[in-house]
Amino acid sequence: MLDTAQRLLRLLSLLQSPREWTGPELAERLGVTARTVRNDVERLRGLGYPVHGVRGVTGGYRLGAGAELPPLLLDDDEAVAVAVGLRVGATQGAVTGIEEAALRALTKLEQVLPSRLRRRVNGLRAYLVPLPRSGPSVDATTLTMIAAASRDHERLRFDYAGHDGSASRREVEPHRLAHDRGRWYLVGWDVARSDWRTFRVDRMRLLTPNGPRFSPREDPGGDLVGHVAGGLATATWQCRARVTVRAPAEYVRDRLPPGVPVEALGDDACVAEVGSDTPRMLAAYLSMLDADFQVTEPPELVAEIRVLADRYRRAVPEGASRGTSPRSVPGIEPPDQPGEPERGRGAPRAGR
Repeated sequence: MLDTAQRLLRLLSLLQSPREWTGPELAERLGVTARTVRNDVERLRGLGYPVHGVRGVTGGYRLGAGAELPPLLLDDDEAVAVAVGLRVGATQGAVTGIEEAALRALTKLEQVLPSRLRRRVNGLRAYLVPLPRSGPSVDATTLTMIAAASRDHERLRFDYAGHDGSASRREVEPHRLAHDRGRWYLVGWDVARSDWRTFRVDRMRLLTPNGPRFSPREDPGGDLVGHVAGGLATATWQCRARVTVRAPAEYVRDRLPPGVPVEALGDDACVAEVGSDTPRMLAAYLSMLDADFQVTEPPELVAEIRVLADRYRRAVPEGASRGTSPRSVPGIEPPDQPGEPERGRGAPRAGR
């Protein structure tokens, strides 16, 4: 059986998890009686830990937020995870203003780590290559203000710089923050447009005070992750098109970025809403679908596909052999293809 000090530390560790524990559950975990659990809870309260208790069938114990930060009890994996996260935040995080604080916290943590964990953390630090940030940074205060407005269901007002350089003033019901590919995004309901929108936080300039409170909405389309993925995949497209592809919808989805809309037209055809930065890039991407497709608009994309088709035709000389043939290696004559008539010595081969 654990002694009192060990038991109190174990109890504190359990109470720090994000859930409520009933007295019998804690007693079973600690191998003691429910009365001992109640006494230990009182001891923790006497030490300044705000342990809240709710009576009844659905009640239980949980550790509340106190006036001072209590000591945290971390297991080995948690300690290593926190150390690695602080190291990344201090050297290549996407949030400005937290680097110094992350470094101070990391120094304090490393000072108290057991030698076996310090060795693991130092090994990760020695072999971790800090690459330059791939996206713009945002201020930590901006993120916390957006998160607070989302939590309190208050409208946000901000000036926004669009991808094309246009400026606009928005009033939005903030829903969630998302981070992807080095950038922070806000998903929210645009009041003026009566629709869901995804905004890059680094292009937002918050205005104060916040707007009125609102009733929270359900996730857009019932799938927040899918909505964000689709929005990020298509947000920067300058050239867009609806393309009919002579292939099953699942086949096409597997070859397009996540979130790109694909609508089935039966078992062997579908319509994909595709796009890219330029018509030339989109024409090149469509040629990589490895399936027949048909495009009728926009005109600039049709023109680029014609240019690409002519280029491909010119790439294959007249009389070139049809079908798949082995790659030619300089200095080595490729063998005849199966089914080809035997050629005489010195006879030219097709396509050479």
